[in-house]
Amino acid sequence: MIRPSLLSLAFLLSFFSQLTSFAQTGRWMKYEKAFESSKSYENPLYDVKTFDIQFTAPSGKKTTVSGFWDGGNGWKVRFAPDETGNWTYRSVCSDTLNRGLHNVTGQFSCTTSKSSLAIYTKGSIIHPKGTYHLSHADGSPFFFTACTAWNGTLKSTDAEWSTYLQDRVKNHYNVIQFAATQWRGCAANSEGQVAFEGSGRIKINPAYFKHLDKKIDEINQHGLVAAPVLLWALPVAEGRELSPGYYLPDGEAALLARYMVARYGGNQVIWILGGDGKYIQEYEQRWKNIGRAVFGREHPGVVALHPGGQSWIGKEYAQEDWLDIVGYQTGHNSSPSTVRWTTSGPVAREWGQLPPKVLINMEPVYERISPNLLANDVRNASYWSLFSTPVSGITYGAGGIWPWLRPGEAVLNHGKSEGLPTWDECIKLPGSIQIGYMNAFMTRYNWWQLKPAQDLLAEQPATTAAPNHYVSVVRSDDHKTVMAYVPTESTVKLYNPLNLTYQGQWFNPVTNQTSAATLINQAGTITAKAQGTDDKILVLTLK
Repeated sequence: MIRPSLLSLAFLLSFFSQLTSFAQTGRWMKYEKAFESSKSYENPLYDVKTFDIQFTAPSGKKTTVSGFWDGGNGWKVRFAPDETGNWTYRSVCSDTLNRGLHNVTGQFSCTTSKSSLAIYTKGSIIHPKGTYHLSHADGSPFFFTACTAWNGTLKSTDAEWSTYLQDRVKNHYNVIQFAATQWRGCAANSEGQVAFEGSGRIKINPAYFKHLDKKIDEINQHGLVAAPVLLWALPVAEGRELSPGYYLPDGEAALLARYMVARYGGNQVIWILGGDGKYIQEYEQRWKNIGRAVFGREHPGVVALHPGGQSWIGKEYAQEDWLDIVGYQTGHNSSPSTVRWTTSGPVAREWGQLPPKVLINMEPVYERISPNLLANDVRNASYWSLFSTPVSGITYGAGGIWPWLRPGEAVLNHGKSEGLPTWDECIKLPGSIQIGYMNAFMTRYNWWQLKPAQDLLAEQPATTAAPNHYVSVVRSDDHKTVMAYVPTESTVKLYNPLNLTYQGQWFNPVTNQTSAATLINQAGTITAKAQGTDDKILVLTLK
């Protein structure tokens, strides 16, 4: 006979167990479920070949998500549900005798998110097939505006990270790029921890990733999208022996990347598979193998590659379906050759010959990375890049933000650091603020409809001797919107073959101000005079 007290206890335990199984998660927010392995493994990354959780949505749609080892006998799965209602799940483990990991079932409830943040009201970031831009899951276009904080998650204090993220939100950024493991620019995190050890047979350090969990969660809590570089990959220069994308064998590189995709797939993310790498010629097959191994199956988030300076991978990766964002890097100078590569090089010439993907300059000029690289260099490189392909977004970087530089500190493996501004000085630099202006300006228009239209420019003021006078032009397919980036004081003359009637405005990317443009309409042309020394954007909208 069961005593009343024991019966009550059993009832309460059953009640709370049911509460747990019916835990609620907001739509697009992170659902997390912990599992307790019934066995201990010497190296779980290798000893457990598969630990997948099959989620079934209220509509009946099935999604498979990989779980991950979290230290000891603890395992977890993280998932961002995209439907409201009751979800069920079942785990599948390659070790079918492990009662804690295999054939574990349960359910949870997904509710409408109470958050007002776009990543939770509009949904995860996707790449709609056949387009050149990113959007939220509900179809709302997403103008990629990233800030580069490679060492931010590794080095920052909690207070510093919060200050930085608050500032980026205030200045209209929506993506934060960072290194997800130790790399040539930072050998360990602020706790002295590394993400993994070894090479031929690596060993994951869950304590490192628990430190990273908090940083990534806070990115999302501010409404920003996290963009981790999974495998830093620069194959040259000092410190490359610290970067996993360079020295790990293909299989181990893919294994490490898959671990991070499993761990952070429940967050709002854009994956950068490789950072600063060479992905063509002798390295092409290696990176295609890694990309297919990590993202060739169902996975959360969109995927980018971040190449080294002036490396164009568009042709080679045109048929790689796992790659959504073809990143490129114009480099850290404003020389005539760099200007020409940005405005008239292979990216500008060849994008239209390839299947539609998102094209983004993921590393233009970094502000104050050297004393002569200032806000005007940032704006020039950014607007030229933005208008050289179908408009999709841009990335900002600064000499003191990416290494998370503090007074008196040196940058690991990157030469002299004297004279570089600190990270908190850099977020206040003019260019840092003006890239935020770019986001606010572009999102007033249907920017995702804009494509390069250099054929509309009747007179190009740039010359071989003065390539930095280059005027870039974009327009929408319906001809309702035309924009011209004018880097110097000059007269802009555009063809108007349909003899449409436009109204004109000048946008000043330095002051964030607009003013009326005086247009001279003649047979088949429109002329406008750019006043003042600041660069400007001429905007024509159909009356």
